[in-house]
Amino acid sequence: MSKICQITGKKAMVGNNVSHSKRRTKRLFNVNLFTKKFFYVEENCWIQLRVSAAGLKIINRVGLDAALKDAVSKGNIAWEEIKILD
Repeated sequence: MSKICQITGKKAMVGNNVSHSKRRTKRLFNVNLFTKKFFYVEENCWIQLRVSAAGLKIINRVGLDAALKDAVSKGNIAWEEIKILD
């Protein structure tokens, strides 16, 4: 499973480690991801998403349904990729 937020589409960035002598080596800046369960009221079920901290803030601000619809319209997630829990 890749390290991509399903709400915002954020993914790992490549950058440099810079030592004291200014020597540069490549490194990854990973996303602050969480695997969270949400109750999806419109479908009356629990779903599981991999969201970043910024994605959690978006869900808290606009709501789960609006955040999912926006993520699907931007192409960050498809409805088939959403894991429905029993």
